[in-house]
Amino acid sequence: MAGTAELREQILRHSHGGVRHDVLPGVSIGVSTVPTEPASVMSYASMSLIAQGAKRTVLNGTAYDYRAGQFLVASLDLPVTGRVLEASAEQPFAVVTIALEPALLAALLLETPAPAAPIVTAMAVSDAEPALIDAVVRMLGLLDRPADIPVLAEAYRREILWRLLTSDQGGLVRQIGVADGSLARVSRSVGWIREHYAEPLRVEKLAGIARMSTSAFHRHFRSATSMTPIQFQKQIRLQEARTLLLTDGDDIAGVGFRVGYDSPSQFSREYRRAFGEPPARDAVRLRAIARPPVI
Repeated sequence: MAGTAELREQILRHSHGGVRHDVLPGVSIGVSTVPTEPASVMSYASMSLIAQGAKRTVLNGTAYDYRAGQFLVASLDLPVTGRVLEASAEQPFAVVTIALEPALLAALLLETPAPAAPIVTAMAVSDAEPALIDAVVRMLGLLDRPADIPVLAEAYRREILWRLLTSDQGGLVRQIGVADGSLARVSRSVGWIREHYAEPLRVEKLAGIARMSTSAFHRHFRSATSMTPIQFQKQIRLQEARTLLLTDGDDIAGVGFRVGYDSPSQFSREYRRAFGEPPARDAVRLRAIARPPVI
C-alpha cells in the first residue's frame, strides 16, 4: 500500500532509530530493528498505527495483534504488556501513536450520528482506511516544515480524529469524547486507582467517584477494562513493583510493602503468576537486558 510505504519512510527518517515522544503535539513515533521482550506499560487513550512489522498488546490475558496497515485503539489508561513481534534491520518495525484527547473529540461529536447503544470496551484493532493513513502522512510531513506546525498541526489532528470517528471503531472513539458517558466515568475511577494503588480498595468509593451505583459501576468497569477493579489494582501494583525492583531488587519484601502487599509470600506468588518468575530472579534478568522502549 503506497500510503503505508510513505508513512514508513517518514517514521524511519524522523525517529532517529528509536522512540521519540511528542514530535508533534500528542504524537509519538517509534522504530525497532529487532523483536522485543514483553514490556509492561500503561496505555492511554490513543491510536497506534503500524507502518511496518507487527506488534502484540496483551490486556488481562487477551492478545491484540496488529501489523502494517492496521491500528489499535485504546480507550483509557490500561495496564498492558507490549512487544514487537516482527522487526529486522532490513525491515524495521515502525509505528506512530496519536493521543485521543477527549476535548478534541468532543468538538466533533455533534457532526457524527450517535450509535444506537454506547460502545464501552477496552481495546480494538481495525484495518486503516487509505484516508486515515493519508491524513497521518500529511501530519508527519509537518516535521519537514516546522514553520507550518503552529498553523496546520491541529487541523491535521482534527482530520485524523474525524477519520477515526467515521471508521469501524467510531463508536468506541466517540465514547472517549463523551464527557458524562460511561467510559468517562470509569476513567475517573481508573485515575483514582492509579494514584492510590497502594491503598485498600473500596468499590463503593470508586462507584461514588464514577457517579454510578455499585452494580452499574462493576458492569461498566469490566466492560471498559476487561477486569474487575481489584484485578485492575493488582495489575497496577505489580507493574509498579517491577519498576521499583530495577532499582531496589535486593529488598523484595520492602518493594511488595510499598505497592500495597502486607504478605511477602502473596506478593511473590502473584508476581510470579504475572511475569513468569519470582521477583528476585526477574529483577536480575531485567537488569541484564538492555530493552529498548516500545510505544
